[in-house]
Amino acid sequence: MPATESQPYVPTHPDTAHRIAALNRNDKPFHVVLAQQFDRPAVDQLCQLADMIRSIGGSRQGSQFLQTLLSHRRAMLYFIQPSTRTFLSFTAACQIVGMRYSSVRDRSTSSEVKGESEDDTVRTFSQYFDLIIMRHPLEGFAEHVANMLNEMPRTIPVLNAGSGKDQHPTQALLDIYTLYRSFADPRAPREEPRYTRNVFAGKTIAFVGDLKRGRTVRSLTYLLCRYPGVRLVFVSPPQLRIGDDILDYISRLGIEYEFSDDLRSSIGEYDAIYMTRLQDEHDVAGESKSIDYCAYSLSYEMAKDFKPGLAILHPLPRRNELDQRLDALPQAKYWAQVRNGMWMRSALMASVFNVDVAIRDHYHAYYTF
Repeated sequence: MPATESQPYVPTHPDTAHRIAALNRNDKPFHVVLAQQFDRPAVDQLCQLADMIRSIGGSRQGSQFLQTLLSHRRAMLYFIQPSTRTFLSFTAACQIVGMRYSSVRDRSTSSEVKGESEDDTVRTFSQYFDLIIMRHPLEGFAEHVANMLNEMPRTIPVLNAGSGKDQHPTQALLDIYTLYRSFADPRAPREEPRYTRNVFAGKTIAFVGDLKRGRTVRSLTYLLCRYPGVRLVFVSPPQLRIGDDILDYISRLGIEYEFSDDLRSSIGEYDAIYMTRLQDEHDVAGESKSIDYCAYSLSYEMAKDFKPGLAILHPLPRRNELDQRLDALPQAKYWAQVRNGMWMRSALMASVFNVDVAIRDHYHAYYTF
């Protein structure tokens, strides 16, 4: 069904289980649209795979091996919403696994200016390419495209690289990979058992800022709920509180959570802080202007109260909510978070195209002692 930015696409299957079934093949994600598609074993396996790709890609020989995996595949990056990190992260990921790619980043360069529908634009892409990676301002549009392509004679995977205010599943995967690496015992072996332990049990993770409209927060919360014993704290202005649908999901899974409007008072309790900027591009009538966002900023002066092992994350771009003087501290994980994105997205594409087994075999043959 066509939509405007104020009227999102209505998913074909309102029931989540049915929606996931339409997106998966052989009980694993084919289209990657929703964070709910990933259960704990799937997340653990992708984190393992990302680590393996990271290790293999560290040598010329290993990098050349990785580039043979998908050299026969082509990807279209359909990014009609502004993006720097996600776009470049996906192009780097394509290069790591040898996938050639093209991009459309402006409707004015496509036949949409002649009146072609977005659906027909995407249908055209599906005839040239083996994968569509898309970032779109409309909620539900990536899912709509996936369901539409399921009805085409030639079905190809769709990866959701950000869909309105709703979901950003690949960001959530790289975020949880970053937290995994931050919380894991550095003395533990790099082998697979590292990712079978629940490193989130007993950890308190604070989400700070615009939680109502931050799709990265929504998607990461879905994944963290796979890990019993994690505690979530939502620190935000009342007007920007996390949505009731997310709270219902958390409650059904028995995950402990609480609200706060005071970041400073509990800063020493947190094992991770996930900062977000004010999403004022989603304002309808300038409502963000009445919010004092300074109260939801992380300053350098707060560092004296940080836990030594604190992990600070931010999906970026940042404004004034994250003090640049924090960048040099060991707790600042947001630049590692950026780098982790290309490894996780490489792992995801490898999984979608079923070359993950070849990566695991290569890793165990050459990189374990």
